[in-house]
Amino acid sequence: PRVYSVMTKEFIGDEDGNVKALVTQDVEITEKGPKAIEGSEREWPADLVVLSMGFVSPESYVIDEIGLDMDQRNNIQAVYGDFRTNVEGVFAGGDCRRGQSLVVWAI
Repeated sequence: PRVYSVMTKEFIGDEDGNVKALVTQDVEITEKGPKAIEGSEREWPADLVVLSMGFVSPESYVIDEIGLDMDQRNNIQAVYGDFRTNVEGVFAGGDCRRGQSLVVWAI
């Protein structure tokens, strides 16, 4: 079943390094982001964990540090086809250039 407002705190492995469970904690969504709710930790048995993470745009600290130009959607601006950015020797492709689209492109 789907469970919302939960963050994963820990993956638990067996003696062979295989995942056997994960520990989660409920969160409250605030203006500053998720806030953990003390005492809400739960352990979920698992033998497979699939990470599904979305994002709005690439992390700005990387873009700012390198000095990359961004487009109107805060993605890295790069020439389509050869993926050159405004910084010599730096290329951008995939979601950081065109935005979130993995599922759309997969279909």
